[in-house]
Amino acid sequence: MKSKDDVLQGSARTSLTTRILAVNIFALALLAGGFFYLDSFRAQLVDARIAETQTQISLIAAGASAVPDDSKAKLLAEFGEQTDMRLRLYDLAKPNAPPMFDSWTISPPTYQLRDPSQEDWEKRVARFLDRFIDRIVGADRPGFFEEPVHDRLTSWPEVRASMRSGQVFTDVRRAADRTPVVVGALRLPRSNHILLSTENQRDIVRIVRAERLRLGIVLLIVVGMSVFLSLFLARTIVRPLRRLALAAHRVRLGRAREVQVPRLPSRRDEIGTLARALSDMSLAIRQRIDATEAFAADVTHELKNPLASLRSAVDSLALVKDPALKEQLVDVIRDDVGRLDRLITDISEASRVDAELARARFETIDLGVMIEGLLQAREQRGLNEDVRVAFARPHRGSAVVFGDGSRLTRVVENLVDNAISFSPTGGLVQVAATLDGEDVVVRVEDEGPGVPPEAREAIFNRFHSVRPESEAFGRHSGLGLAIAKAIVEGHNGSIEVIDRDFGPGAKFVIRLPVAAI
Repeated sequence: MKSKDDVLQGSARTSLTTRILAVNIFALALLAGGFFYLDSFRAQLVDARIAETQTQISLIAAGASAVPDDSKAKLLAEFGEQTDMRLRLYDLAKPNAPPMFDSWTISPPTYQLRDPSQEDWEKRVARFLDRFIDRIVGADRPGFFEEPVHDRLTSWPEVRASMRSGQVFTDVRRAADRTPVVVGALRLPRSNHILLSTENQRDIVRIVRAERLRLGIVLLIVVGMSVFLSLFLARTIVRPLRRLALAAHRVRLGRAREVQVPRLPSRRDEIGTLARALSDMSLAIRQRIDATEAFAADVTHELKNPLASLRSAVDSLALVKDPALKEQLVDVIRDDVGRLDRLITDISEASRVDAELARARFETIDLGVMIEGLLQAREQRGLNEDVRVAFARPHRGSAVVFGDGSRLTRVVENLVDNAISFSPTGGLVQVAATLDGEDVVVRVEDEGPGVPPEAREAIFNRFHSVRPESEAFGRHSGLGLAIAKAIVEGHNGSIEVIDRDFGPGAKFVIRLPVAAI
């Protein structure tokens, strides 16, 4: 079974402009099919004239058989003038003799067969179009008509056909100027005479050419408008797409740091939406690249300090003879190794958090149950040191969010760990989770010195660390709050730090969308 890509594979090899023009020209080709209708229209006119000729020649033959022979010539001349026919009467007993009567010998000719070589260029162009269109539509090609050099009964195949059938016989032939000539023959009742009529239906050609001219004018106007609109449509579609493709190509090459992808703010269609999406994507990619470069620079800087300390301690260890001093250097080495281990672990965690959140399968999480289990585990492991931790547990099912449980646990643990590190001895850390409208709000408060207003944004940056003086150097990497912020924003939430409602200290507030249950 073919896929959509397989079906479109052939058309994808041509440009969008060409395909737009092709589709519109195909629609115009259907309109051009009106020329086939003109051929059918002409055939209907010819059939109507044949039927009219058959009726007229039958009436004329009946009238001619009812009058004496000396009155037949005058009667045929009058009928010829009224019907625009040339009427001739032949004697069947004399097949090689000229006609007995010819209406043109008594009255003026009722039509004129024109010589194409004597006509002007407009007529020649019209005949050329006639031949061209007839060939395109596959029109019937009637036999050629010309007056015989020797006008005899045997010179007319229509006469012989009428004699064989005993009825009216009509045929259509084409004159030199491509006008139809209707020829009819019928034997007079109760007589040895046969009547022949010829009529040049020039008006059929004029009617068909007039209709063709009108159709051609309409077709030309529609073609012009269609080509103009197709080019306009192609310009409004292809040109911005080319600009977007060029900008995307420049982004891929990465030769310019800031590539301005056109946003096309004036366009409110799908191309405008695509342009703004590509622009936002390019900006996000640039921000991600900048963040990665900054992160790499920060990692390099943070790793140099413990490595320099570790190198100095190792170099000094071989030169020191005092056992007590050697023990101090070993302790420094042990601390630096532990610091490097914590730093590398946190760096790995920070670099993986975005990618893992993008692949994580979220599920409903009851934050009340999750936080209660986390705090109990910390209490059992003695991680709270000499700081009290209180949790105002919400009603079961009242603080439910949609997310990754392990990552949300890491956020709360980082905030609690941060609050404990800043709390005084015997201090109190309060944790709460409540429902606030469409959000679940988690609060972590401590009784420490608090966070100055000018530093409340910076503390969420990577490797930004303002630690209490009593804490041992290198215990924290400065990535905990940055990781927490990344996880919260990955859950479409927000995190901030504000002053407590009363007393000194800091209050971290997390807002997460409530899960629809």
